[in-house]
Amino acid sequence: MRAALYDRHGPAREVLKIEDIERPEPGAGEVRVKVEVSGVNPTDWKSRSGATPRPIDGFQIPHHDGTGVIDAVGDGVDPGRMGQRVWLWLAAAGNPWGTAAEWSVVPERAAVPLPAGASGELGASLGVPAMTAYRCLFADGPIDGQTVLVAGGAGAVGHYAIELARRAGARVISTVSGPRKAGLAAKAGADLVVNYREPGAAEQISAFAGPRGVDHVIEVAFGANLPLDLAVLRPGGRIVTYAAEPADPVLPVRACMTANVVLRFVLLYGVPLEAMEQAAADISAAVADGALTELPVTRFPLDEVAAAHDAVEGGAVVGKVLVVP
Repeated sequence: MRAALYDRHGPAREVLKIEDIERPEPGAGEVRVKVEVSGVNPTDWKSRSGATPRPIDGFQIPHHDGTGVIDAVGDGVDPGRMGQRVWLWLAAAGNPWGTAAEWSVVPERAAVPLPAGASGELGASLGVPAMTAYRCLFADGPIDGQTVLVAGGAGAVGHYAIELARRAGARVISTVSGPRKAGLAAKAGADLVVNYREPGAAEQISAFAGPRGVDHVIEVAFGANLPLDLAVLRPGGRIVTYAAEPADPVLPVRACMTANVVLRFVLLYGVPLEAMEQAAADISAAVADGALTELPVTRFPLDEVAAAHDAVEGGAVVGKVLVVP
């Protein structure tokens, strides 16, 4: 099969190679998936570059997310899964067979049936973004009736956080940096969209949230946005962050104590397996309900996988970057 792979860490154009390698066979408890579309996330370029290095056992095919069809199953897997269209999550976690290839082999739990009518683009965009959004929203319990602030609502995690929060019965505010991103956040269903760069952002959020304040913040830039978050958060409210900035922030301990704020940090690799499986099931149900939608998509062929990584790393693309094997 044709696959993108790397055997050392470094810049995309220096270490990513397209090679013909032997097609893998599924082991016990695994399935093989003929990949239709592969999704690229920031964690993919960070692992490949060495910014957040992970061990390489000979070679690594990148990308956790994708859509495809199961065409082989290992021992202990129901043969009835053959021919099933699925979306994949954390395919490359502790596994060399990521989705940037014609085939991928994953534990059967990581291949989730894709609801009928859902596009391959949507399926390949779930994985890391939707499961991160889910964990950020529900790790501390139900959010029905709460006011949720989603920072960066035009990004992939922000997009699914808005849609999942609305489906769960929350009122949703989103912050963005400009008009185009405001349109995307509004289209996802945010009740209020605020440009955080404009004066009066905190006042707009507080006026919408009412005297109680914001209950729950999903944060993409914890250090940069913490003053705004503390200004609008209710006493005892939660800030959940899923991204690391280049420099660690200085935490205003007294202000956080005064707010009795609860801080949570989310990284999917360490989330308990049972919680990941619940997230996958609920995300599929949301897709079946029509509650989750596609972001704008930029496609690259497999031969241009390095350009796809550079596009995500450079942050120049609004929406989702996909690779077609």
